[in-house]
Amino acid sequence: MKKALSALSVLTLAFGLVLAGCGTGGNGNAGEAPGKAETPAAAPANEQTGPLTINQSLPNKEILSKGPNGENAVSAKTLQLTPEELAKIKQGNYKAALAMHYAGNDWSTAQIKGLKETFAKMGIEVIATTDANFKSEKQVSDIETILSKKPNIIVSIPVDPVSTAAAYKKAAAEGVKLVFMDNKPNGLEHGKDYVSVVSADNYGNGVEAAHVMAKAIGEQGDIGVIFHDADFFVTKQRTDAFEKTIKENYPNIKIVERGGIAGPNDGEKVASAMLTKHPNLKGIFVVWDVPAEGALAAARSAGRNDLAITTIDLGTNVALDIAQGGMIKGLGAQLPYDQGVAEAILAAYALLGKETPPYVAVPALQVTKENILDSWKTVYQVDAPNTIQNAAKK
Repeated sequence: MKKALSALSVLTLAFGLVLAGCGTGGNGNAGEAPGKAETPAAAPANEQTGPLTINQSLPNKEILSKGPNGENAVSAKTLQLTPEELAKIKQGNYKAALAMHYAGNDWSTAQIKGLKETFAKMGIEVIATTDANFKSEKQVSDIETILSKKPNIIVSIPVDPVSTAAAYKKAAAEGVKLVFMDNKPNGLEHGKDYVSVVSADNYGNGVEAAHVMAKAIGEQGDIGVIFHDADFFVTKQRTDAFEKTIKENYPNIKIVERGGIAGPNDGEKVASAMLTKHPNLKGIFVVWDVPAEGALAAARSAGRNDLAITTIDLGTNVALDIAQGGMIKGLGAQLPYDQGVAEAILAAYALLGKETPPYVAVPALQVTKENILDSWKTVYQVDAPNTIQNAAKK
């Protein structure tokens, strides 16, 4: 997330902008007959008995995204804490805080869940979770409040990389281990001020959205692109990837119109203007799921139920439309739960004095009607809501 941002444009993050396996220990039961297999005792809640990693069943795809400073990505699948390292972390009685840009969407909820569950396995207490509601001044205040609680770790996504930089710099000067989601504040240096930046493979997800679009329109026709009109590298990578993939792989598809949005509520207005100007448009790519919902509304108002829409981020509403076989044909999904797991592991690396890469990314995931239910579970670690399950079965 969704999942992004200029002081107010930036405040409307793209992540509408917009997700460790546990083992069990066994103890012999008194009075068992000789030779009888021991019955494993259930491990206490949150106990991690094997190496701690993100979901290793995720695709082994090449990470295509670059970091905020053009860094090559390290796959989050390569991160690992051994049982011995976990034991050492637990002895530290560390405290962590989460300073979110916005906590009111599926992406943020899943990311927070991944962080909290992983920190619990490390014995790290989460002492605060704040929601800046896309306001940079609120986030600065949140960070000041968090610092008064003396955390060892802060995991955060800056609302605005410029106006929040001083607050993060102060945290770093106080010895707090900073791990960032998706973007970093201006002027902070890897290894000195922060541990790492972790994101989805946003470029890879843009590529997936392009392939879904091409298949949906038979690899020919005119399409439009709705991009995020803000200086935020994550959303820019999505659009760049979509457009480059279309131009290089599908010569009979033409991008005839581009429209920028400042925030998540601008999708309907921009899509409506696009459809008025180009009534024969066959498809529209929208940079994340919430403005894609607006494009969906615009297409319905225009009577264009044949329009193909692709996007990034598996939000509830777009997932339902995909499951119903609607105009949203598919998307590239972030994996916010596993992103949260990776961020927590990197924080532990810093506490242990282990070297950390400047930029880490979670693999891209293509989502269509054919795999919507499996994808939901992969992204959020729970089964899809009944409404989506029922729609997918029709």
